[in-house]
Amino acid sequence: MQALAIAAGGAVGALLRFWMSNGIYTLVGRTFPYGTLAVNVLGSLLMGLLYVLLVDKLALGAHWRAALLVGLLGAFTTFSTFSIETLNLIEEGELIKALLNVLLSVVLCLGAAWVGILAGRSL
Repeated sequence: MQALAIAAGGAVGALLRFWMSNGIYTLVGRTFPYGTLAVNVLGSLLMGLLYVLLVDKLALGAHWRAALLVGLLGAFTTFSTFSIETLNLIEEGELIKALLNVLLSVVLCLGAAWVGILAGRSL
C-alpha cells in the first residue's frame, strides 16, 4: 500500500514540477534557471511545512506521509529532502555534519553531472 501511495504522489509531483517550471520559463525566459529555483524553493517550503504537520501535528498514517513527503515532494524536487535532512542535522546540533552535507551535495552532484555530461558527449 505504501509503494502505491509513493507512486501516486510521485506522478502528481512530477507533473506539478513540469507545469510550474515550464510556466515560469514561459513568463521570464531561460536566461537563468528560474523555474528550477522556484520549484526547489517551493518544494523546500512545503517539505518543512508538511513535515511538521504530518509528523508532529497530525496523526495521519504512514501512507499519507509516504505519498506527500516521499512521493509528491520527492518527485517535485529532491532538494526538499536535502533541505529537511540538513535542517534536522542542524537542530540536532550536528553543525559539522550539516555543513558537510551541504558542501558534499553541491560539489559531488555538480561533479557527477559534469562527468555525466562528458560521458554523454563522448558517446
